[in-house]
Amino acid sequence: MKNKIKIERARHNLTQQDLAEKIGVSRQTINAMESNKYVPSTVLALKIAGLFQLTVEELFQLDEND
Repeated sequence: MKNKIKIERARHNLTQQDLAEKIGVSRQTINAMESNKYVPSTVLALKIAGLFQLTVEELFQLDEND
């Protein structure tokens, strides 16, 4: 699953640590999501999308392999 977390985080001038603290996860979790190594739960995806004022569909896109 592809995502735009890194792009949106940069647009909002947030570090990985800043974003992690805002949504209650570790910086490593943010890094893993940005590297497409971890697919977040629905609740976590909703938290991130809400923080950036986007829909989940705007922030996450299914990959051909999904």
